[in-house]
Order: sequence, then C-alpha cells, then structure tokens
Amino acid sequence: QVQLVESGGGLVQAGGSLRLSCAASGRTFSEYVMGWFRQAPGKERGFVAAISGSGGSTDYADSVKGRFTIARDNAKNTVSLQMNSLKPEDTAVYYCAGDYGRFWGVRRMERYDFWGQGTQVTVSS
Repeated sequence: QVQLVESGGGLVQAGGSLRLSCAASGRTFSEYVMGWFRQAPGKERGFVAAISGSGGSTDYADSVKGRFTIARDNAKNTVSLQMNSLKPEDTAVYYCAGDYGRFWGVRRMERYDFWGQGTQVTVSS
C-alpha cells in the first residue's frame, strides 16, 4: 500500500507562485507514474500534470503548460508541482496520484490507484 501526502497549498495573489509537494511511502517510488489533478468547486476533477518513474517523460494539461512544472526526487520519494503565473481559475483542491507501470493513460483518473487527500490552492484576483 502506498500513502501520498500533499503539502504547500495556500492563498496567493494572481501572478504569484506556489510549490506543491507530495511525499510518498514505499520503497519502489521510482517505479511509480505520478500525477497531479485538481478539482474546483462545482467541477469534476481534472488532469494537471504527470511524470514518469524516471522523470524522463512529462505531460501537462494545455491550461497549465508553460506555467507549471512537475518534477520528482526519487531519493526523497517526493514529487513537486511548481506553479507560476497563477490565475484565479487555478483555484482548486490539488491532488497527488500515483501508480505502478509505464507512462500511458496518464491523463485519466482511473489510471491511478493511489491518491492523496488534497491541498487547497486559492488564487485571488
């Protein structure tokens, strides 16, 4: 069983930056595909970014491409999401997700078996 714990959310003004982190338990973290999803009030949870086990492959939603950067540190069992140029529409609960296997179907929620509890990000205008 893998446990994921997010941190780093908060309140920021539009144009500002935040860095989310997700700490994972388990000894085979480098074999996990990791993703970030978000859910705004009244909306479905949607894909933000994903990274392969080695960190060599990444994918981003069009809405965050060029502003957000996903990265991982396999020695520390962590994955991060650096969010720059934040907009009010980025306001949501952000969830870290993970699963074993290859870098495929990473935009689909059902791809992931393990989820964190979420961290709130609020961007004020």
